Amino acid sequence: MLPSRTVLCFSGLLLTAGFAVGQTYSNGVAALVQGKPITRSEVRDTVKAQEQILMAMYGGTDPERMQREIAETRANALDALIDRELILIEFTKIGGVIKPQYVDDQINNIVREAFKGDRDALVAELAKAGMSIKKFRDMQEKNIIASVMRAKKTSTMAPATPKEVEEYYNKNVDKWRVGDQVKISTISIPKFSGETGASPEAQKKLAQEIRSKLLKGGDFATLARSYSQDSRAEFGGAWEWMPRTELDPMIANTAMSLKTGGVSEVLDKETSYIIVSCDAKKLGEAPGIEKVRGDIQKMIQQEKSKQAIDEWMAQLRKKAVIRKF
Repeated sequence: MLPSRTVLCFSGLLLTAGFAVGQTYSNGVAALVQGKPITRSEVRDTVKAQEQILMAMYGGTDPERMQREIAETRANALDALIDRELILIEFTKIGGVIKPQYVDDQINNIVREAFKGDRDALVAELAKAGMSIKKFRDMQEKNIIASVMRAKKTSTMAPATPKEVEEYYNKNVDKWRVGDQVKISTISIPKFSGETGASPEAQKKLAQEIRSKLLKGGDFATLARSYSQDSRAEFGGAWEWMPRTELDPMIANTAMSLKTGGVSEVLDKETSYIIVSCDAKKLGEAPGIEKVRGDIQKMIQQEKSKQAIDEWMAQLRKKAVIRKF
């Protein structure tokens, strides 16, 4: 039997196609895989259907996630559909068959989790994308086949060894440690300063020049007062002690990875380029390895599975004749 699927699984399965804006197509064909066409309409319809589902799932509760997943869907568009087609070809070679009940279960799960049991709501969302329930069902069948074939490639994988668990724990102990605190200083250079002729490229170059001065022995506080444009500039860029969890994850991870007194690379944030100095840090307590052994085993298994599937897909692509338009 197929394992039960959550809405997140559905999202992952359906994220197998997208329409790259500005991409050109020849005679309605986006690509040929072993002579079989992937049409422009197939790419477009798959993406439009996924966008409608994502809007229904996250539009009212998490619009940021909705936009992020829509962007990912479009960006991974054609390559993902090509990979799926390669897997379908392999499935046909072994004479594989998917029971209709599996597809029914998948669609029922989508209706239950994404549309609160309202099948008509799913049909309505698909209609907005110009897709019939039959076409949606065909799409789901292909996605299930791809999922089953990937699972088959990892079903006989050996479990993580005690040595692998120990090495993973020692390398990633930060993931479980609680109570980390850090004291940092920052220099923030805005991407858009408002000055005539200023540009993000010029501002990044400025940030890199400041970092070079720091590496040559320049005083962080002096440079922060001269160049930084954040709330801590007048204090030489210095911040008070803060729990790691209260900092921006990128800044926190960067600071904790530095030695005391170390200076980071120039971090590229949404509106600014930031240089971080780790002035001091206090490490919290980490649980013993036995308390997280189960989690580590799952993480290692996931990494091994991804590697095995990536290698398998690379082999399929290498053997196949693929032509993109």
